[in-house]
Amino acid sequence: MSNETLLKTIRTIPDYPKPGILFYDVTTLFKDAEAFREAADRLYETYKDKGITKVVGIESRGFILGSILAYRLGAGFVMVRKPGKLPAETVEISYEKEYGTDTIQIHKDAIGPEDTVLMHDDLLATGGTMQAACQMVKGMRPKKIYVNFLIELKELNGRSVFGNDIELDTLLTV
Repeated sequence: MSNETLLKTIRTIPDYPKPGILFYDVTTLFKDAEAFREAADRLYETYKDKGITKVVGIESRGFILGSILAYRLGAGFVMVRKPGKLPAETVEISYEKEYGTDTIQIHKDAIGPEDTVLMHDDLLATGGTMQAACQMVKGMRPKKIYVNFLIELKELNGRSVFGNDIELDTLLTV
């Protein structure tokens, strides 16, 4: 299945969640069994030989393919969530998003220095959420961090917020 075919399974919604934003709804890709399987398989192929020990999924759409990748890679799955959703001791960070301020948390004991981490979310726009999540994970001192997105909105230049120490890849580019 080509990238163009995969992109056609993603619904766009203008002016959501606020005027001027074009929202890329990946739930339509997820409900298409063939497209969903293709996306998961291609992401797995990208990371199968990287020694990944933990996959970090960003709330909430990052949980879907992130957990599939963790299972396929034989890695543990770690959630980055909004405040109050994780039951044990957490580390948190607040950051600016394209339409407001947000805070995310991760369990303090989720990642250690022996881990090679793959961080996954559905969409790279300005990069704020993933950059904040990367800062938290870097503080846990893993061996290596890979970052992956299903879709990248190239014109917003979200890649620019990540340092050279992060290997970033996207499946689809718009």
